[in-house]
Amino acid sequence: MEKVINVASYQKYKTKQGDKWMFKLSVGIDPETGKKLMTTRRGFKTKKEAQAAYMKLKQEIDSGLLSKQSLLFEDVFKEWWDIHSKTVKPSTKYSKISKFQKHILPRFGKLKMKDITKGYCQRVINEIAKEIDSVNDIKIQANLVFKYAVKMDYILKNPMEYVTIPKKEESFLANEEDERNYWTKDELKQFLKLAKEHMSKQYFMMFYLLIYTGMRKGELIALTWDDINLNEQTININKTMFFEKGKEIIQTAKKYASNRVIDIDTHTTKLLSNWKVKQKESLLADGITTKPQYVLFRSDLRPLRLAYPNELLNSFITVYDLHRITIHGLRHTHASMLFEAGASIKEVQARLGHKDIQTTMNVYTHVTKTMSQKTAENFLKFMELE
Repeated sequence: MEKVINVASYQKYKTKQGDKWMFKLSVGIDPETGKKLMTTRRGFKTKKEAQAAYMKLKQEIDSGLLSKQSLLFEDVFKEWWDIHSKTVKPSTKYSKISKFQKHILPRFGKLKMKDITKGYCQRVINEIAKEIDSVNDIKIQANLVFKYAVKMDYILKNPMEYVTIPKKEESFLANEEDERNYWTKDELKQFLKLAKEHMSKQYFMMFYLLIYTGMRKGELIALTWDDINLNEQTININKTMFFEKGKEIIQTAKKYASNRVIDIDTHTTKLLSNWKVKQKESLLADGITTKPQYVLFRSDLRPLRLAYPNELLNSFITVYDLHRITIHGLRHTHASMLFEAGASIKEVQARLGHKDIQTTMNVYTHVTKTMSQKTAENFLKFMELE
């Protein structure tokens, strides 16, 4: 549509509610007839209001926004995704597209971008918050599309930008103990004792490494013997395992601090050395001479299923009536034990591979009560007179 810039013509007219103002403006040329296309805006209380509306409309015409007003959210999403999907890893791509297909596109897809308001966005987020806890991530993903639309001049303002994430009522009432996703030192000792007695050597080794190294589940499952230097007592964490449609995909570890080398203690080194020998002996007993690549593997030498550690931990906790935590809670437990042992926040951040120190600080706040109690006891012992 060819752009035609005309000065608006204003006119006062009478209604049952009193005098009103209107304006007419040419918004372009019809490509088929060659005639001007006119638009009319009515219902303004004063000429000043009509003039303000004209200036806004003129801005839309000058920016090309008016010709893009029929764009649907799903149109903009496809355009954005075609670019964005090429910048993320397979696991991230799979996770993102799943969120859009399940939560975002059903609610926004068929709506015109110009018709999506702040109020509608808030209602959608409120609705999703009743279904899932990770509603903030849904907002973040949808917001990326709106930000792209603003960048491309498809809309003038982002309606998702100032949406508030609602808190569930139980979040204000929840008991801190019920939310505790880590084990105390005594609980940890109890679990390791039971695991050593009732688990196979491989699965005991799996949980031991998660607890004593703080590795992420995917990092441990992707761990190979080439990553372990028993002489130097180090583990090189440089990749993670991702499963998509039953297929294992090895990815380089997350950028920044996630790609790291950590030290291991003498006992962990000894356990790993013994497990390496035991692993080889077990394979030879089955007539398998292939050198195992992974530290943990299935009977066909493929890496473990990503969900298996979760399933085994949940079952074990139920059978032995332990305090319920998640696999991620073992990583949290490792961090907590480090803090209680006197490690600094920076040391824990480096060992766990946290990019953002705030993540480490969030763990630290969970153990400050225990640490402060110990500090008080230590001070008391120090001040006791003989």
